[in-house]
Amino acid sequence: MIAFIYADLITLPIILIYRKYYGTRFALKLTALMLATIVVAALVVDLLFSALGLLPETRPSIESITERGIELNYTAVLNILFTLVGAALVWLTVHRGYTDPVCGMRVDRYQIPHQTRWQEQTVYFCSAGCRESFEANPERYAAKLKATGRWRPRGTLKERA
Repeated sequence: MIAFIYADLITLPIILIYRKYYGTRFALKLTALMLATIVVAALVVDLLFSALGLLPETRPSIESITERGIELNYTAVLNILFTLVGAALVWLTVHRGYTDPVCGMRVDRYQIPHQTRWQEQTVYFCSAGCRESFEANPERYAAKLKATGRWRPRGTLKERA
């Protein structure tokens, strides 16, 4: 059980974040170290529970699970409720989100202080470091801005007016 809890630390998105911040080589070392730690921790917990006699002797019957019908209970209501909450959060992320042209991180453009104006457009960043990188060489990131679909070249706004 402890291995399943620790396994959340080495999912693919988290490994990609490690790679982004630490580099590929160190991210792979970190992932391997965490995997080894997970395996060792799981074995230690298993040995400890076995020594203390805390492991169950029998498993629950599978027939009891398959014979039960579908019913509307508190679990189903909570599943529906949190599915709606999750959908609302995804909608907010898509609606309010903006992709940082430097690092590609998704940011909430209404709650971030790191922004700048470039060619009559507001550009949002996840950190001051990304803003400084952009301001040092904005042409380098212009293609990423165009790919987000939120950037319009200079003059487009005036031509439409």
